[in-house]
Amino acid sequence: MNFKERYLAGEIPFEEIDRYISEWNNSDDPRTLAKFLGLDAEEEDVWIDVSDDALKAILDSQKK
Repeated sequence: MNFKERYLAGEIPFEEIDRYISEWNNSDDPRTLAKFLGLDAEEEDVWIDVSDDALKAILDSQKK
């Protein structure tokens, strides 16, 4: 499971995104960071253009 799936399932806190970023930085994974995290284009744009908090708000709105 990727970061987004685990976060939405309530398995990990949002702050775990930093661990996933570090894991991606230290891997040979050919996917983009956004794909590695499980983010779609809109989520990636908000994260880059606005803030971590804005991404968290979007993801929180998707929680069941």
